[in-house]
Amino acid sequence: MLILAFFIVILFAFYLFYKTKYFRSSRPVEKKWLGAKSNIALGLFVCLFGINHLFFISETTVTFIVSIIFIVYGGVFTWVGFKKYKHYLPFAIEEVQSLEAK
Repeated sequence: MLILAFFIVILFAFYLFYKTKYFRSSRPVEKKWLGAKSNIALGLFVCLFGINHLFFISETTVTFIVSIIFIVYGGVFTWVGFKKYKHYLPFAIEEVQSLEAK
């Protein structure tokens, strides 16, 4: 399951990348759009982290419960982030076009 560790590291890097862009952006709608993208990356990171623990950590009841919580929480966070991303995308495009027109 080395592939899971690879994706976990990549998703954490994407989270840091989008969060850095979020703090550097001065446009309000773009900030919300970038925040949604970072939510998606963080949600997938947490979800894969939970899946990874199901395979590698000793199989106890506590580990199973915590892994399921991570998977559910990551899935919800990803779903909410994706909905926000779809909502803010047209507004972010409109914001960029209005700034280019000036």
